[in-house]
Amino acid sequence: MSFFKKAALGSAAVLAALSLSACSNSSNSSSSSSSEKKASLTLWVDTEQVSYYKSIVKDFHKKHPNITVKVTQSPNGSANAKTDVGKDASKAADVFEVPNDQLGQMANAGYINPLSPSDTSNIKKNYVSQAAKGVTWKGKIYAYPYAQQADTIYYNKSKLSASDVKDWDTLTKKGVLATDFTNAYTMWPVFFSAGTTLYGENGEDLKGSTFNSQNGVNALTWIAKQKSNKNVMQTSNALNQLKKGNAAAIMDGPWNAANIKKILGKNFAVAKYPTVTVGGKKVQLEAFLGIEGFAVNSHTSNAKASSELAAYITNKKSQLIAHDKAGQIPVLKSAVASSDVKSDPVAVAVIEMAKSGNSVLQPKLPQMATFWDGAAPLVSGAYDGKIKPSQYKAQLAKFAKKISQK
Repeated sequence: MSFFKKAALGSAAVLAALSLSACSNSSNSSSSSSSEKKASLTLWVDTEQVSYYKSIVKDFHKKHPNITVKVTQSPNGSANAKTDVGKDASKAADVFEVPNDQLGQMANAGYINPLSPSDTSNIKKNYVSQAAKGVTWKGKIYAYPYAQQADTIYYNKSKLSASDVKDWDTLTKKGVLATDFTNAYTMWPVFFSAGTTLYGENGEDLKGSTFNSQNGVNALTWIAKQKSNKNVMQTSNALNQLKKGNAAAIMDGPWNAANIKKILGKNFAVAKYPTVTVGGKKVQLEAFLGIEGFAVNSHTSNAKASSELAAYITNKKSQLIAHDKAGQIPVLKSAVASSDVKSDPVAVAVIEMAKSGNSVLQPKLPQMATFWDGAAPLVSGAYDGKIKPSQYKAQLAKFAKKISQK
């Protein structure tokens, strides 16, 4: 994958403008000056989010009558933010949704700038620590976080008990677990459980990966072993297997919780990941923790207004709307503490998974694009036997070298 050259975009000027913005994420309101300059902005969100963000933006406009906002779907979804913005940043939205693993690439390319000192301070103080870390790149915050995402175990409680799903071996003795060994987002974290790191402890050390080791071999060995586990089903559509009754549990994220609730009805249940035995040790199965945020386009001609918008659509009221309408899990401390979130079993499970030792923040290095491309065939190759145990060390060494190149 090609890398973008860092553009000289006059970041100091943009930062000066951004520093004027008043971020009020710790409250439900935002003050507006009658002398506020007129501005027309575009906001990119995912297709299924358009309707409720139009409602959020309508409320924003009442408080900022001189700022008009057009809400439209991201061209290819927020998962492809760096690609869509990279086609022509000057024509991209003023504010756009972006997952945290793309922040390093976008910052290096000059598409986004660090937030103002006041907004940075607000995020560090009022958001959960993992959210602030998730949108930090080289010591600076680049996006306004609004949601946290981590896989959990969803299961049919008429077939499995809360005790059953606490350990992988027990779970897969009592019922069928459907998952996808071609999906690196879901299965690579076995390497974390085995005791390896990806780009170091902080996720920003290009030479800091340690999976090229015996612990990495142990992870691949565990993955390969699941091929012969008759109650572990390989599928690219776990939801369908759950719906058909062929599976009693699946590994999935909060974005599919509403669909799973419809499928399981009164038998719906969710829990944090189980423990697994890797390399002879019983350890917690970990997951990737993703932080979703909104970034301001460095090319915007309305930096202050764009910053006001990004701050507003990630405030408490907006995060709770996103939770209510789409099951997004908030990251603002006051929203996390709300009764609606505390009474949501999915939110409780995801928030538990977000804790240290249960998940690892997705690294933000530009080389993550290379990682995603190569991790899936490595994991699936071990699972289906195309990569033999005698080849594990060599394949891990080759992959480690590939993802550590500048």
